[in-house]
Formats: sequence, structure tokens, C-alpha cells
Amino acid sequence: MSSATNTKAAAGQFDLAPSILSADFARLGEEIASAEAGGATILHVDVMDGRFVPNITIGLPVVKSLRKATKLELDCHLMIVEPGRYAVEFVEAGADMVSVHVEADAHLNRTLTAIRAAGGKAGVAINPATPLAMLDDALDYADFVLIMSVNPGFGGQRFIGPVLNKVKRLADMIRLRGVDVRIEVDGGIDGSNISDVVAAGARMIVAGSAVFGGGDPTAAARDLIAKGSVWV
Repeated sequence: MSSATNTKAAAGQFDLAPSILSADFARLGEEIASAEAGGATILHVDVMDGRFVPNITIGLPVVKSLRKATKLELDCHLMIVEPGRYAVEFVEAGADMVSVHVEADAHLNRTLTAIRAAGGKAGVAINPATPLAMLDDALDYADFVLIMSVNPGFGGQRFIGPVLNKVKRLADMIRLRGVDVRIEVDGGIDGSNISDVVAAGARMIVAGSAVFGGGDPTAAARDLIAKGSVWV
């Protein structure tokens, strides 16, 4: 687990979590350091198995290597079937945060509780068309909710606009319940919409191609943080 102080971007307003799915893996260490220099505070790691989503990405060995290479918080998003079988292993590999999909886990309480018991922050991920009612009984066991603003599986997709209202409704649900749960949003976020996403209630913003797609992750991260801060 990382012991580094998590200095929040933009004076505590939100965390920027670049997704390494869009990074140049031949220069991954350099890309991560560049994004951190621009203000990124979390590193988002997309774990896909080719079954829950139609793509295969990285697994435990890469997470172990990332833990040695950066002090940023590692946020592992498990887009896999039977996530309860592997969630704790990702914490043991060095993940600070692990999210599992409500659509994939029939034993969500057990998985979230196990992540916390292993020392990680437990997250529930939810797809764009999955109703928020699916989260109702999970909020008491979660540290954060990851709302997908694209259909998971591939980077570079366009933001699904109606998800903004979903973020607002979840923020209201969290306030009414009085639970300490942060909202993370992932998919299609760039300089044109980040302020709207933050204003809706997101406090962790995942961005892939918007950070790593332009050749200068430092400048891109700074620009996103600046644009995401104008909502206040």
C-alpha cells in the first residue's frame, strides 16, 4: 500500500486519475511521472478479462510492477467475471483502491468487506444503463462508487451525456443516506466536459486519452485540473 500523502488536485476539489490504458506502455514509467508532475494524484488501472468486457488488458504482475514504480494511489477497476475471487489479490499486489462491478458480483457485500479487511478502499462500479437502485444496499460497505460514462471495454469512447444526471442523483442519494462515499466517473472525460462532471458531484475523475493522447501528459493534466475547477 502507498504511504504517500494524497495531495488533492485543485485545493481539495477533486482527484485526477489518469488511466494507463491510454498510455504508451513502452514509456510507461515516464508517462506516469509526467502525469504526476501535472497534478495527477491517482493512477487508474483497467483490468479486463475478455469475458465481462470484450477486451483483455493487464493483471496482477503489472500492478506489482506499478507499485514499485510510483507512489501514486493505485486504483484498480476490475472489469472481470467473478471479481470476488481476485479482489483481495489486487490489494495484496499493491492496489490502494479496488472497484468491482455490481453487474458481475453476486456476493457484493462479501467482496467489499474483504477488500476493506485487506487494507484497501472498496468501490462499486456501475455501467451506464444500470439503475442506481442496484447500489442501494451496497453503499454502507463501499468507500466509493465508480460510474461508467461509456460502456466499458475500450478507451477513447465518447461521453454518454445522460450519465451527468445519474451522477447528480447519486450525489443526492449519498447526502440523504449520510454515508461517506466518494463518486468517481470514468469514460470520455476531457476539457470540454470535466467541469460539468465535477459540478454534478464527482470527486475522482478518470481520464485516459485526454491525459496521454496528446504527447504531453504534464500539460494535459494541468489543463484538465484547471478546467475542472471552474465549477466553484
